[in-house]
This record gives sequence, structure tokens and C-alpha cells, in this order.
Amino acid sequence: MRDVAKDLISGTVGGAAQLICGHPFDTIKVKLQSQPPPLPGQPPKYAGAMDAVRQTMAAEGPGGLYKGMGAPLATVAAFNAVLFTVRGQMEALLRSEPGVPLSINQQVICGAGAGVAVSFLACPTELIKCRLQAQSALAGVGTGTVAVKYAGPIDVAKHVLRSEGGMAGLFKGLFPTLAREVPGNAAMFGVYEALKQYLAGGQDTSNLGRGSLMMAGGLAGASFWASVYPTDVIKSVIQVDDYKNPKYKGSFDAFRKILASEGVKGLYKGFGPAMARSVPANAACFLAYEVTRSSLG
Repeated sequence: MRDVAKDLISGTVGGAAQLICGHPFDTIKVKLQSQPPPLPGQPPKYAGAMDAVRQTMAAEGPGGLYKGMGAPLATVAAFNAVLFTVRGQMEALLRSEPGVPLSINQQVICGAGAGVAVSFLACPTELIKCRLQAQSALAGVGTGTVAVKYAGPIDVAKHVLRSEGGMAGLFKGLFPTLAREVPGNAAMFGVYEALKQYLAGGQDTSNLGRGSLMMAGGLAGASFWASVYPTDVIKSVIQVDDYKNPKYKGSFDAFRKILASEGVKGLYKGFGPAMARSVPANAACFLAYEVTRSSLG
């Protein structure tokens, strides 16, 4: 129970650090992902990441970059507590005896298991976040998508519960969320441990400095997005799709339609901001986690 408590506290602190550093990048990513394809002869709403930043700042001010942060901030404790606690418990389960370091393959398994657990928390949280982040990108395009204007996270949740199938509506996009979180976390924790061992010159990584931990965490976060990004695009378009007049019948239909209308590049919309976010945000997350856990004894 002592280890569980340490993982709970450390995961919460790490998640808060990750969110504060990375949310503006995530907002731009979702805006780029969710903007509809332009009509023939017309330019897209956003020409790229920097254009999305400029338009957001002009229309909504700096606060627009933090839109939708309330939902993940409210649940960051639960999300990261589950992620790091499940991972820690799976580590204990896979160890042959206490204190023995796990292999990289075992860390991959632990990450995948943690990914399954957090998917059920991530799905409703991300649906609310994406609705708030995307509504300005989808406004006035005449598609009917996200026609409702939301006042905030609670308003999104109330609308979905009342008008989109109750609790099931909050879990719209669960399949692509699982398809993102399971392999993504497997890659992230595997890469994190591999880099720590490489930088430490062996399996004992307890003496690594903060710079090394930040490097390992940042590159591990980048590996998450590099391995699963198209599934994140599909998740986003599914979650912001109109409930009454859906454009997509499901994840596979979304994949086919995006590929047919926009090509492979359509599956990588917002990839630049996602990668730009992943390094500093995950560097902050893993550093905060490791420092907090070591300070707890």
C-alpha cells in the first residue's frame, strides 16, 4: 500500500506538470485535426500550426490556448494516479523477487496494461476537451458538426448526457482511445526505461540526474505520439462528430473517409504541435514523477 500511495501522489504531480506545459500545443493539435476539409477552391480555415495560434490568440486571447483544460485538470489526479499505479503494480507482479529490475519487454507489458486502465478515464475526459477545443475551428463551416456552443466542461457533459445517449455518449470514441493508449503507453514506458538504462550504463538508474530524466521522459513521450498518431486523429474526429447527423459510422469508416478525401497527410493533421508538445510536456511529467517519488522515500 505504501508503494501504491507513492505512485498515486507522484503520478498526480507528474500529470499536473505535463498538463500545464503541454495544453496549448494540444489545443492547436485538436483544432488542426478537427477542421473540415475546405470546399473546392477555398483555403482551409488554418494554414498550419502557427496560423492556428495567431487566429486563436486574435479571436480568443491567450486563454483560448488553454480552452478545455478544465476537464483534464479536474481528472489529471485520477488519470495519472491510475496510469502510474497500474504500471507499478504490474511491475511488482512481473518481478521475480523484490528490487529486481525489469527487462525492457516487461516494461512494455506494464505500459500496455496501464494503457488499458487509463483508456476508460481518458475517453470521456478527451471527448469534453475536444468539443471545447474544436468548436471555434468548426464554427461557421456549414457542416452541422458541433453545432452546439458549450459554456464549459460541465455544459458539455450535461449536453451529452441529456441529448447523446446518456453515459454511453461520454464514451464515444472508446475504441480509438484504447487503440491509442495501449500501444502508445507500451512504447512510451519501454523507451523511457531503455533510455534510462542507456544513459546510466546499466540497469541501475537510481543515480541519474534531472537532465537525463528529462531527456528520457521527453523522448519517451515523443515515441508515444510517433507510434499512434493516426488513431488520435480518428479519435478526435469521432468525438466531435455530430450526434444527429454523423459524418462517420465508426473508426474504420473515419479512417477510410479521411484517407479517401485527404490522403495519408489527413491522418497526420496536427502532428507538428503534438510532437512539439510531447517532448517538454513528458519531460516535465517524468521529472516531476521521479523527483516526487524519490522525495517520498
